Amino acid sequence: MEVTFCDKHGKTTNLDFSDVSFMPYDRPKIHQVHRKLDLPFMAGEATQLSAKDIDIIYGSMLMKESQTVRFSSITEPEHIEMHFTLAGEGCLNNLSSGKQYRFSGNEQNLHYTPQFIGSSHYEEGAVHKFFEIRLTKHFFLSLAQDSSPMLMDFAEKVDQAMEVSAQNLPISLAMHQCIHDIMHLQMTGGLKGLFLQSKCIELLTLQAQAHEHAPDCGDRVCKTSQDKERIYFARDYLVDHAACPPSLTELARVTGLNEFKLKKGFKEVFDTSVFGYLNNFRLNEAKTSLLSGLSIKQVAEQMGYSSVQHFTRAFKEKFGVTPGRVVV
Repeated sequence: MEVTFCDKHGKTTNLDFSDVSFMPYDRPKIHQVHRKLDLPFMAGEATQLSAKDIDIIYGSMLMKESQTVRFSSITEPEHIEMHFTLAGEGCLNNLSSGKQYRFSGNEQNLHYTPQFIGSSHYEEGAVHKFFEIRLTKHFFLSLAQDSSPMLMDFAEKVDQAMEVSAQNLPISLAMHQCIHDIMHLQMTGGLKGLFLQSKCIELLTLQAQAHEHAPDCGDRVCKTSQDKERIYFARDYLVDHAACPPSLTELARVTGLNEFKLKKGFKEVFDTSVFGYLNNFRLNEAKTSLLSGLSIKQVAEQMGYSSVQHFTRAFKEKFGVTPGRVVV
């Protein structure tokens, strides 16, 4: 992909990422590339994992100055892109198709753009974090065959430049967990490729589920960006106080929402209940702490469980094994 940055004075800087493009699809092993950029107008980094039929790219960038960024990917192989905006917001104009794509933090969608020449504008201080999976067209079509109505319908129309839904949807907790597993992968050898393929298919399945069961826009309680910001604040407050969590009434008061809007809005944005999110967060953090060497008793106390027995039951219910099985 060729990328051109243009500042407010019209000065341009060209970057060629063609050496970090799709790897040959018959490549037997995972090929990994990590790149850091520290330019006068932008700092960022990106990691790419390439395997047969799958390209995974994730990273972040911080704009030191306001920039208009132009993208061109007309020489890349045809692919379907699973896009996840982890942080930041903006608008991408596709000059090839005349379409406009808006994105905000914690949103996802599925796109097919056989040719892309476009631009986006980023303000000074803007932070953008992204995660993308690109599947070759023939691999996606093989996965979509006899799968779900949404994926099969998308596959039938795949020769049109389109997205699976005109409305981006929230990234669910299960999707975040898949993304986390890929970004923190420690496996090596042949199992690494198998693991990545399984996680990519799992993410595609979760996307298909989300778009098939998405509520109509009129049924949503988070109708404005301010509504979403309050839900994100509720999530952050809940996580920061995970060891001694607030009640639903307290959380509603802190965020300035009524309990109904808090509960329904949280479900819309994170695809789980308030305390379902808290439970998953605490158990995932507990697993990480156990693997780092902390004792079961220390982790149970750290995560706010009333007893080791209570923690053990919750842990086994989620992971299928007792905490003692994962202690280093």
